[in-house]
Amino acid sequence: MTDLQIFAEKVIDNVEKVIIGKRDAIELTLINLLCQGHLLIEDVPGVGKTILARSLAGSLSCTMSRIQFTPDMLPSDVTGVSIYNQASREFEFRPGPILSQIVLADEINRATPKTQAALLEAMQEQQVTVDGITHQLPKPFMVLATQNPIEYEGTFPLPEAQLDRFLLRIRLGYPSHADEIRVLESQTIQHPVETLKPVATAKDVLKAQADVKQVYVADAIKKYIVDLTRQTREQGDVYLGASPRGSLALFHAGQARAAIQGRDFVLPDDVKALVPACLGHRLILGPAARLQDLSAETVLGEVMDKVPVPGADLVYSQ
Repeated sequence: MTDLQIFAEKVIDNVEKVIIGKRDAIELTLINLLCQGHLLIEDVPGVGKTILARSLAGSLSCTMSRIQFTPDMLPSDVTGVSIYNQASREFEFRPGPILSQIVLADEINRATPKTQAALLEAMQEQQVTVDGITHQLPKPFMVLATQNPIEYEGTFPLPEAQLDRFLLRIRLGYPSHADEIRVLESQTIQHPVETLKPVATAKDVLKAQADVKQVYVADAIKKYIVDLTRQTREQGDVYLGASPRGSLALFHAGQARAAIQGRDFVLPDDVKALVPACLGHRLILGPAARLQDLSAETVLGEVMDKVPVPGADLVYSQ
């Protein structure tokens, strides 16, 4: 096993002590972190979105903050504010909750567009600007945003520009019957997240993020990624396809998936497994698709059927 695979196994196994039966979702969350991206969790209340963020932060000895978005929230409630200190006769910056390593943005679509926009600079540039002064965010830095799908057409739906800033979108879903019984048993005395011990440090995360970039991606895989992304723009049911940022998401996420499985090269299967999480939230379906009750996942399935998968000789010979 490689060092990166050992790191990933330790973190995933530790988080699984709290988030039971959701290994695939935990793996995607770790992939997102290794790619230095941000994660959108779209699911119903009560399936463990907040606990997932707490478990990840606790496993990595990272600082964590939670922002509960509401319609009356101001941008300064996210980024922080400068307050005048009468004793020193100077303005002092009081950092907001965004200045943490793991940030849980709960019900992000309930905030006004102005407050949502306050997140854009932080998510893209890893910095915030308050009163003309730029403040760098800590590293590693990741936003885990949640929204409820049944309230997706809520007060302020996320604009396309902000959706595109999320590397992955995942759903946890309900646990199986057996797993739900295990959840009850694990919380008989206390919640397991309260006793969770760290298995890695922020320094380990930064090293893993650097190592992931060394994973080899063959030219045939790069072409496959671009062909998939471009095909989303040519689908008749799609009003707006994935941008080049979608290609980059597939590229980097493919490297991370290969790395946590102990490989130093990306396979077509890595790309195919990540297409729904990487591209699903980047598509805007046309009116005809909505009338047919088509989902983005259905359209992406059609896209993958149309695009030829590169052969083994092309992948391994380069």
